[in-house]
Amino acid sequence: MDEEYDVVVLGTGLTECILSGLLSVEGKKVLHMDRNDYYGGDSASLNLTQLYRKFRPDQSPPADLGRDRDYAVDLIPKFIIASGELTRILVHTDVTRYLEFKQIAGSFVYRDGKISKVPSTEMEAVKSPLMGLFEKRRAKKFFEFLQNWKDEDPGTHQGIDLDKHTMAQVYEKFGLEPGTQDFIGHAMALYLDDDYKTKPARPTYERIVLYTSSMARYGKSPYIYPLYGLGELPQAFARLSAIYGGTYMLDKPIDEIVTDADGKFIGVRSGNETVKAKQVVGDPSYFGAGKSSEGGKVRVVEEGKVVRAICFLKHPIPGTDDADSAQIIIPQNQVGRRNDIYIAMVSSTHNVCAKDVYVAIVSTIVETDRPEQEIAPGLQLLGPIYDKFVSVSSIYTPTSTGESDQIFITRSYDATSHFETVVDDVRNVWKRMMGKDLELKKREVEVEA
Repeated sequence: MDEEYDVVVLGTGLTECILSGLLSVEGKKVLHMDRNDYYGGDSASLNLTQLYRKFRPDQSPPADLGRDRDYAVDLIPKFIIASGELTRILVHTDVTRYLEFKQIAGSFVYRDGKISKVPSTEMEAVKSPLMGLFEKRRAKKFFEFLQNWKDEDPGTHQGIDLDKHTMAQVYEKFGLEPGTQDFIGHAMALYLDDDYKTKPARPTYERIVLYTSSMARYGKSPYIYPLYGLGELPQAFARLSAIYGGTYMLDKPIDEIVTDADGKFIGVRSGNETVKAKQVVGDPSYFGAGKSSEGGKVRVVEEGKVVRAICFLKHPIPGTDDADSAQIIIPQNQVGRRNDIYIAMVSSTHNVCAKDVYVAIVSTIVETDRPEQEIAPGLQLLGPIYDKFVSVSSIYTPTSTGESDQIFITRSYDATSHFETVVDDVRNVWKRMMGKDLELKKREVEVEA
């Protein structure tokens, strides 16, 4: 460990592994360390033994769940948007060669006590039980407006300026009902709350177009998912880093971030060994997250908590046409909350659990001091639950950009149901470290039918 590196990366979560892969490709000499003996950090996928060890150390997994090795249970539930930013990075780096993807079978939204498929085409919108006859006509006009929009052709703008008018004003122009706004804003644009309505409409327009174009690519839903679980993603980027000369050390405790008299980063100490580098990047848990700072510098702050319940079911989720995988969004207005509740469900089709077992993860941003009660509306949709593992995790964010001390800290994984915010963070950290934007090429990704 005596040689000097360009960058030391701490933690093998997805954000860190994407960065170490991209930095290695860029020609940087990278050392990647993790205190755990497995890849993935907070975004790992665990087998049954690891899952029980984490949540119920005094209990061994019941025999009727099947073989340990059949399981890869995600700690953080997210799906990949088919035309989204993570797909672009996977394709740009060729990491797709280490992964196989399957489609998620359906995208659903909760409304008035039941779940319905999110309409993604004009044809589906016309048949959707989410809207009455007149509302369907208005929605059709709204979707046609989005599809026909061209920045350079004012004739397609219908008097709307996406950069000036708020989304609320756009909804109003088309006369859309609150319930329709709910599924457009939450199930298509994938906003967690309603703050977007008071902001300029362009980001919402872009998100809806991303959803519909992702939907158009593979048909059933806009989401794809890697076989053997999300924990495959960080490992695939770790392989990329290794091919380009990156060095990996797992099961390595990190005892100190070493800085000089001016507080600038010099190296990382593990036991009595110190490795020197020009820059360090890592997840908040390596920079004092969750610990009180004793006279030291506060490098991360908590900006909220997420509650997640990993549920084992012996049946598909009722009302989803027996889908082998699904996403269900419960818009906050429907259950009197500020933040949406998400359900992500996968099964043995994705090689993440034994046959006839379904893994559904219910999550939301914590708003009260009784987090488990907050996800009750989601748990109620699942039918009988065989077993569940509930966790509450803090979302940490760095207090500084890192340019002054060369210590770059990533953000915790949020409550969103997809990876777009993870990629935003990758781009953000990359720009702070490298002083330039991350450039990506465009290509297609293959998905198993």
